[in-house]
Amino acid sequence: MLNMFCYQCSQTANGEACTVTGVCGKGPTLSRLQDNLIYILKGISAYYHHARELGYKDEEIAAYLSKALYSTLTNVNFDEEDFLKQALEAGMMNLKVMQLLKKAHIETYGEPTPAEVETGTKEGHAIIVTGHNLKVLEELLKQVEGSDLYVYTHSEMLPAHGYPGLRKYKNLAGNLGGAWHDQRKLFDEIPAAILGTTNCVLIPKPSYTDRMFTTSIARLPGVKHIDGYDYSQVIEKARSLPKLPEKPGKHKLVTGYSSGVVRSLAGKIKQLVEAGKISRFFVVGGCDVPTRKNEYYRRFVEMLPKDTVVITLACGKFRINDLELGDVEGLPRLLDVGQCNDTIVAIEIALMLSELLNTPVDKLPLSIVLTWMEQKAVAIFWTLLALGLKGIYIGPVLPAWLNKDLLEILVSNYAVKLISSPEEDLKQILKV
Repeated sequence: MLNMFCYQCSQTANGEACTVTGVCGKGPTLSRLQDNLIYILKGISAYYHHARELGYKDEEIAAYLSKALYSTLTNVNFDEEDFLKQALEAGMMNLKVMQLLKKAHIETYGEPTPAEVETGTKEGHAIIVTGHNLKVLEELLKQVEGSDLYVYTHSEMLPAHGYPGLRKYKNLAGNLGGAWHDQRKLFDEIPAAILGTTNCVLIPKPSYTDRMFTTSIARLPGVKHIDGYDYSQVIEKARSLPKLPEKPGKHKLVTGYSSGVVRSLAGKIKQLVEAGKISRFFVVGGCDVPTRKNEYYRRFVEMLPKDTVVITLACGKFRINDLELGDVEGLPRLLDVGQCNDTIVAIEIALMLSELLNTPVDKLPLSIVLTWMEQKAVAIFWTLLALGLKGIYIGPVLPAWLNKDLLEILVSNYAVKLISSPEEDLKQILKV
C-alpha cells in the first residue's frame, strides 16, 4: 500500500489518515504528482548544469527551477490539476534546456556526424570515462595528447565520438562495454584507470576502487574525488597499471546522427516514404535496467519489418546498437542520435517528418517505445507529452512514484501504453 503523506504536518501515516490532523485526503496522488514534478526538475537541472559548465546560461530556466521547486514545498500547493499543468510546463522547459545544451555542445565541439567507433583495445595504458560530461572528456584528452595513454568511452559517453571537436584527439581510442549497469563487471576485468563524470556511476568493487576517480557532480564512497579539471592523478594511476593488448573488437558502433545530418537526408527520406519503401519510423531507447524483461527491446527491433527505420538514443541503445539492420536504399535503418539529453535530436527529427509529410506530429507513421527507469527520463517523457505525442509505449518496470491514479491519467489523456510482448505490441502498432 502507498504511504499517505500529510501536507499539514509533513508526516507519513502508513496508509492511514494522519493522526495529527486527520486531513490527508488525496495525499498519495498529490504526493506522487509532487514526486513527478521533482523528478522532471532533476532532469532539467542536470542538463542545465552541463550547459552552464560550457558557459551557456538562461535566466528563464534558472527562474523556473526555483519557482517550480518551491511549489512542491509542504503547505504551498494542494491542487492536483495544477501539478498536472506544471508537469506539461516543465516538459516544455526541459525542451528549452535541451535546446540550450545542444547549442552549447555544437558551438563548442561541432555538430555530430556519423562515426564508426572501435570496441576493441589499442596497445597502451588506458583510462575509461563514463557519464555524460563532454567537457571533462575533452580536458582529459588534452592532458594525454601525444602520449601512449588511450582514453575509452563507456555507456552514455559513446556519443562523444560523433563530435568533430572530440574525435580529432588521436588518443580517443574507442568505446568499451555497453550500458551503465555493466560497469562492475567491465571495470573489474580491464586494468584501466576509471573516471566517473555524472550520474549512473555504481559503487565499485574493492578490486578497482583504488583506480577509480570521480569528478564534477559525481561522488562515490571510498573513491578519490577530483575538483576542477587537473586529471594528473588519473593519468598517474593509469601509467602504473599494465598496458592493454592490441585486441580488435567484435564489431563497430555507429553514432552521430545529428539533426543536421538527418535534415540533409530529408529529400531522400520523403522520396522513400512516398514510394512506400519506408512504412514507419520507431524511436526505441531510453534508460536501461539489467533485467531479463529488458530483452524485450532487442527482440522487438529484431522483429521489425525491413521497410522501417529505428532511431535510438540513451543507454537503452546498447540493447540494439550492435544489430546489423542494413539500409533502405542507402539510408541506414538504425540511427543513433546520442545520449539522453540528445532526445532533442529525436524530437527535431519528428518535427522535420511532420513538415516533410505535411502531417501533424501525433499522426505521423512514428512509434515511440521507451525503456524507462532513471529519474531524468521523466523530464523527457513529459516533453514528449507536452509536444502532443501520444500512444507512447513504456516499460518494462514503471517508476515507483507512478500510482494507479496517475497511470489512469496518462492512459486516458495521452494514450500511454504499457508494453506486453514484442509480438503483440508490434502487431498492434502495425495495425494502425
